[in-house]
Amino acid sequence: MSDRRFQQDPGRPCFVISVAASLVQAHPRTLRIYEDEGLLAPARTPTNIRLYSENDIRRILWIRRLTQERGVNLAGVKLLFELEERLGTRLLEALFDEAVARNAAAAMQSETREAAADAGATEATETTTNADGRTPEANDRFAGQIDRFGQPAMRPITRIVATRVTTTRGASQ
Repeated sequence: MSDRRFQQDPGRPCFVISVAASLVQAHPRTLRIYEDEGLLAPARTPTNIRLYSENDIRRILWIRRLTQERGVNLAGVKLLFELEERLGTRLLEALFDEAVARNAAAAMQSETREAAADAGATEATETTTNADGRTPEANDRFAGQIDRFGQPAMRPITRIVATRVTTTRGASQ
């Protein structure tokens, strides 16, 4: 017997919904919702059973990472997938690689600070100032924020929230 038979094609559907859900640590209903939203298109058997491939599992993991770690809603995830398909590039992988690099730089920087503190060089880290003359520890709004060069952030992170105000005209009060 040849081992080629056991080497699977990542596009070959072979996981039923319960197995796929357990692989990605999600509820089967979640996978059905992803399908209803147009994010997944699992293969179907003649008896209408959903079958997921390894590529589908990877896609589910991307959806979960974007929604849980990045806070993107399902409409945003769909838009990102469509944009990737149109451009023909792996935008999500680049986004993830950038985040991993940022986290690694932050971890390295914190290890360096801990090593300096253990060596008795705490005075050197306390007198280090940013370009605006403030110490990174002195401004709590910037604490823990690292820019793309691995340096403490110089500006606060702001979030724009859109709200809609509706009024009713002619309503009796």
